[in-house]
Amino acid sequence: MSHGPQVRIPATYMRGGTSKGVFFRLEDLPETCRSQGPARDRLFQRVIGSPDAYGKHIDGMGGATSSTSKCVIVSPSDRPGHDVDYLYGQVSIDTDFVDWSGNCGNLSTAAGAFAIHAGYVDAGPDGVRTVRIWQANIGKTIIAHVPVSGGAVQETGDFELDGVTFPAAEIVLEFLDPADEGEGDDGGAMFPTGNLIDELDVPEDLVAGGKLTVTMINAGIPTIFVNAAELGYEGTELQEAINGDPAALKRFEALRAVGALKMGLIDTLEGAAKRQHTPKIAFVSPPKDYVSSSGKAVGAGDVDLLVRALSMGKLHHAMMGTAAVAIGAAAAIPGTVVNLAAGGGERQSVRFGHPSGTLRVGAEAVQQDGGWTITKAIMSRSARRLMEGWVYVPGDTVE
Repeated sequence: MSHGPQVRIPATYMRGGTSKGVFFRLEDLPETCRSQGPARDRLFQRVIGSPDAYGKHIDGMGGATSSTSKCVIVSPSDRPGHDVDYLYGQVSIDTDFVDWSGNCGNLSTAAGAFAIHAGYVDAGPDGVRTVRIWQANIGKTIIAHVPVSGGAVQETGDFELDGVTFPAAEIVLEFLDPADEGEGDDGGAMFPTGNLIDELDVPEDLVAGGKLTVTMINAGIPTIFVNAAELGYEGTELQEAINGDPAALKRFEALRAVGALKMGLIDTLEGAAKRQHTPKIAFVSPPKDYVSSSGKAVGAGDVDLLVRALSMGKLHHAMMGTAAVAIGAAAAIPGTVVNLAAGGGERQSVRFGHPSGTLRVGAEAVQQDGGWTITKAIMSRSARRLMEGWVYVPGDTVE
């Protein structure tokens, strides 16, 4: 039996924030994969090594975690006032689908740098280059302030990011008008139910009493925030405490499905299985002392609150960039679950503790006509190239 050859596709493997992904220029993809469809999904899955029943990604570029099962396409933008379009695919590890329903905030950092690496934006003189990105999954503008030196992206530096082992150059991201206007029961409100806090009816075997206090917000990425104490947690938990408990993971997924249905993101509870990337679910608590996954001590006085978030069914090792935007937005609005955990009141920034350490995010909230708008969220991340060259996939992948 004869088998066809592999095809090679130019690609760049990049870290952005606390995530990694395989980056492509649109024009470098096979013709069948330059538009949305089954061929593009198959390509992304084969590059990453999914679906993998073993959950290891041995036969691909993925790392068998939600943070490392990602592919990105960048192309010149024809949208006025933007330099590039950035499209992101979250590849499921062990099931047969690619989720296009949201953005990756961490890889947004790398998208800005890649726009320069790819030749879409001139590096120009030494300094900081502004790259205006159109995030095509959610239809939002992201501005990346990328340091450049010697006609190229400055990738090395002394900026330290908890959850990343080595320092690198700082890239500042601005998420403009990050409320997800494409989602929600009422056509796109930041709070899809119209409430800063809701009481969800949930099965009593999931939460005693069958009630769960939540804030559901569409900012950065649709997110459901719950109080750690209502779930029997301290808020200081590290990955193994959650990911090593199958019953806990099943419980979080069931609660996420109830919230997703209430937010209008799915039509039935069963629909959550095909929408794993969004919404996120996170639990919060007031500040407490804890030791991060690296052994670094985080004091209660170092942070405003604690947040743990799940991504693709597992507790994230640090914090998703888009979820950080949601945290900043919710913290800026008095009366949300997040804001109350941080002590209440108005604020323009928040520093929160996550499993790997701490992160600061700023958000500008404006109240108009009785509703809230987030005009901008800001955070610092870093990015660097890990490898450039070609990825190889069997030829029938792209047919």
